[in-house]
Amino acid sequence: MDYQQIRQNAERLFQEKWGSGKTKIFIGSATCGISVGALEVSQAFEEAIKRHGLQAEIVKVGCLGICFAEPLVYILKEGNPIICYKNLKPEDAHRIVYNYLIEDDPCFDLVLGTLELKEGLLPIIPELERFEHTEKIILRLAGYIDPEDIQDYIALNGYQALDKVLSMPREEIIEEVKRSGLRGLGGAGFPAGRKWEVCFKAEDHPKYIICNGDEGDPGAFMDRVVLESSPHQVIEGMAIAGYAVGAHQGYIYIRSEYPLAIHRVNVALTQARDLHLIGTNILGKGFDFDIKVFGGAGAFVCGESTALMYSIEGKRPMPRVRPPHSAEKGLFRRPTLLNNVKTFSCVPPILLNGSEWFSKIGTLHSKGTTVFALAGKIKESGLAEVRMGTTLKQVIFDIGGGIKNDRALKAVQIGGPSGGCIPAQFIDTPVDFDSLKILGSMMGSGGLIVMDEDTCMVDMAKYFLAFTQNESCGKCSFCRVGTKHLLLLLEEITKGEGTLEHIQLLKELSKEVIEGSLCGLGQTAPNPILTTLRYFENEYISHVVEKRCPALVCRDLVSYLIVYDKCQRSCEHCVLKCPAEAIHPDAKNIKIIDQSKCVKCGICKEVCPKEYSAVIKVSPKIVTAQPEGV
Repeated sequence: MDYQQIRQNAERLFQEKWGSGKTKIFIGSATCGISVGALEVSQAFEEAIKRHGLQAEIVKVGCLGICFAEPLVYILKEGNPIICYKNLKPEDAHRIVYNYLIEDDPCFDLVLGTLELKEGLLPIIPELERFEHTEKIILRLAGYIDPEDIQDYIALNGYQALDKVLSMPREEIIEEVKRSGLRGLGGAGFPAGRKWEVCFKAEDHPKYIICNGDEGDPGAFMDRVVLESSPHQVIEGMAIAGYAVGAHQGYIYIRSEYPLAIHRVNVALTQARDLHLIGTNILGKGFDFDIKVFGGAGAFVCGESTALMYSIEGKRPMPRVRPPHSAEKGLFRRPTLLNNVKTFSCVPPILLNGSEWFSKIGTLHSKGTTVFALAGKIKESGLAEVRMGTTLKQVIFDIGGGIKNDRALKAVQIGGPSGGCIPAQFIDTPVDFDSLKILGSMMGSGGLIVMDEDTCMVDMAKYFLAFTQNESCGKCSFCRVGTKHLLLLLEEITKGEGTLEHIQLLKELSKEVIEGSLCGLGQTAPNPILTTLRYFENEYISHVVEKRCPALVCRDLVSYLIVYDKCQRSCEHCVLKCPAEAIHPDAKNIKIIDQSKCVKCGICKEVCPKEYSAVIKVSPKIVTAQPEGV
């Protein structure tokens, strides 16, 4: 069966799914949805449909990127717009089935927005303001198709680019990727076409293709969403790359903590083999290329390309000295092309629409789009795919909805634990590889953590450094020992034991670690320290000179106090719940916190009744017992 026959059959099946008169209920069933009850909501819809004897079909799709609204459901009912519902519970499913599907009452209190069919039955959400500022290339199908049904992907131009390139000269394919300006979206931003060209020209055989899906950054989940929501676009991109450089075997390296992604990619590979879209004699054109899924070892360093290859070989994942580079001697010491999930996802549309189309998107030196995982103190967490050059302000406020509880923005951490903290004063900075580097940060894999005015930047630097220090493979002493000493210095500062010499040591040692480390983990680990020192050095000085944490976060530099005139004498919540037994009543039955016993756990503040929420105060550290009248 050739591609045209496969495509025609897929379009027919997809038309039946979207275009028939039967009501369709699409349920977001990626990890973000499942974690908050999407499967229970799906079961409730099934029960309600069966109970009322309705003709309706449930389709489990991936993630739309609106993670704050999960479980998310949208319903296609004939004669009505597609209605998108947010944060559903099982009881809401029963209510929607009866009120909307039977009584035609849409339950507006549960509605997020409406969708419409456009361009080959592909749905979009015009009413949601956040989507007006996005441009979807990588996430073009996420949340719209069934990730376990290959027919959905094929009906929307899936594998058309692969069919096209199998009749093209390999050099022409590589030139098209080079002209597009596509850069690696895994962090480094190296021009993809140049890497392809080096691997193509390497004379050794066999050659390998590797997709890096080892997404270990705290707060990052872009690759997971793509693999769970539209795995075929990654598979197609890898197959195109395999043909272009002359490779016949590929590996998708997915961290073991992503079981759903591993399952859905394996299902997709089986379906693609059945239709001869991968495997032997692809589409009858004489090219062989197959893919295996490799579960990651669970270490952050496995995201480094050479460590990842050692992991596949069954060795301890540790970076190696370069050159030679992986495109010349990589997996099993053979030429290997390694790109990220997002990079491979861009390949099919580039080959279909042309390099000129892609190169017009973005900035002069950063083409196309990038995907951010919005996390931290942001109202609407989720994914945002934007053109390169979009400002941080647009991403945070227009797409992410602004800061939680309407607090003031303090800083943004971009690029994962090895990225840098960008202060609010640079909120109009365009997001691209070069602009972020000037500010001391980096694009990284795409994690974006928002911090508000209540964040302690010293504590934040300590948090990220603790992560990278713990994940160091230990191969080189600058990373192994250097990051440990940096962490010890930060711990002493946050305990009030630091001096001005500590700050100077942080600066000097950070530079040494960057210059002496072997791989990107050590070379970028000090970034959070250097950027917080660059933009928030006054906070470090407060910690070491005044022995005070301005944000009242560092436990050893704060005290929990009870406001006398607001404490209710009959209330015993804090006394009963204090694990250190540090709270006791005085002669007038007003509670006092013994500072010598207090462990600053915050439980007293949590259990204090809301109507008395002003009773427990967090204040700068006091040395003596709580003075009368505080």
